[in-house]
Amino acid sequence: MDTEEFQLPRSRKANERLHAMIPGGAHTYAKGDDQYPEHLAPVISHGRGAHVWDVDGHRYIEYGSGLRSVSLGHAHPRVTEAVRREIDRGSNFVRPSIVEAEAAERFLATVPTAEMVKFAKNGSDVTTAAVRLARAATGRGRVAICGDHPFFSVDDWFIGTTPMSAGIPAATTELTVSFPYGDLAATEALLERYRYEIACLILEPAGHTEPPPGYLAGLRELADRHGCVLVFDEMITGLRWSAAGAQGLYGVTPDLSTFGKALGNGFAIAALAGRRELMERGGLRHSGERVFLLSTTHGAETHSLAAAMAVQTTYVEEGITARLHALGERLASGVREAAAGMGVEDHLLVRGRASNLVFATLDEDGQPSQQYRTLFLRRLLAGGVLAPSFVVSSALDDADIDRTVEVVAQACAVYRKALDAGDPTPWLGGRPVKPVFRRLV
Repeated sequence: MDTEEFQLPRSRKANERLHAMIPGGAHTYAKGDDQYPEHLAPVISHGRGAHVWDVDGHRYIEYGSGLRSVSLGHAHPRVTEAVRREIDRGSNFVRPSIVEAEAAERFLATVPTAEMVKFAKNGSDVTTAAVRLARAATGRGRVAICGDHPFFSVDDWFIGTTPMSAGIPAATTELTVSFPYGDLAATEALLERYRYEIACLILEPAGHTEPPPGYLAGLRELADRHGCVLVFDEMITGLRWSAAGAQGLYGVTPDLSTFGKALGNGFAIAALAGRRELMERGGLRHSGERVFLLSTTHGAETHSLAAAMAVQTTYVEEGITARLHALGERLASGVREAAAGMGVEDHLLVRGRASNLVFATLDEDGQPSQQYRTLFLRRLLAGGVLAPSFVVSSALDDADIDRTVEVVAQACAVYRKALDAGDPTPWLGGRPVKPVFRRLV
């Protein structure tokens, strides 16, 4: 379908309804309509497997489902059946459910590098709990974050370091420092500069590139030598890198780690896991000062715990991680071939591990471009591909991948025209898409 013919009138009205009542028009900034071409932000009606339908009736092949949380596909039968069973038995009680013990056992069997686990509803709660626990255990106030990773928490200790720092006291932000990924010397220099002040190092163990040889083991040694806590944020790498996360794949054990995203296949669940000695500080079986670790009314809803158990079982029994990699490799190969065929291989780049692919859109000078991203997204949407990233789910099949590559090739033909013209503006159809983190609207 030509982009001029592709219209979303019902989605446009629905977006107005959303903005009238919900700040930003969505409950996650990364889902905002400013992330999509003007007037082409679909509002979803429903999804099944690797496909979603918008309120205008269009069907899309979907990537990055639920911001990477739906890795098995929408309404996966093993997950939904497990959820239905628990909903009929009640979801929240005045005392722990036996399901909490079962879910913890299942998690710790899947992630054997952890000794204890506590569940919550979102990633921010568990990363902030990890920071609090590290501060309590070390008696230190500073937190060192990996500055090359985009997001750790909605809480002040992290958001104060972003361009959207309004409302956060400078005194809070000053307690957070950053280190570059892959550079042990720079990290050691930071630890020396703030000797005995840094409570923890927190990072995603892997991102768009593989960790340099010896890097994670080197961080482990630095943390031990400087007496700080090593925290792996496995929100994205958990399950997608291996069933036991990046720590299971690379063989380096952090003191604490956080999981979420794929853990519930769209159901709200996150986990803080780690060494018993640290985790027990938030419990009742120690003699030290108590840490208010995590205390959430809905953190152990039985149906979400059941979803997590079903997800982990499915990953292990059906080899889901390997399937994600195979699908991602097929997609990356096809997209790169399509881009090369249209002469834009230096401008449309596919990056990341096969199970977690993203794409970059570069301008005539090889610089990242929101305008070219807008052009590219418009063509994908018109072709029935909803892809803020190329992160795959296991519900995709070869036909989905092949159709996606066809649509990408069509988009690359327009990309080439814009590059030749030296100006993508005629193909934007309105304002460019915007970065999530920016100071002004």
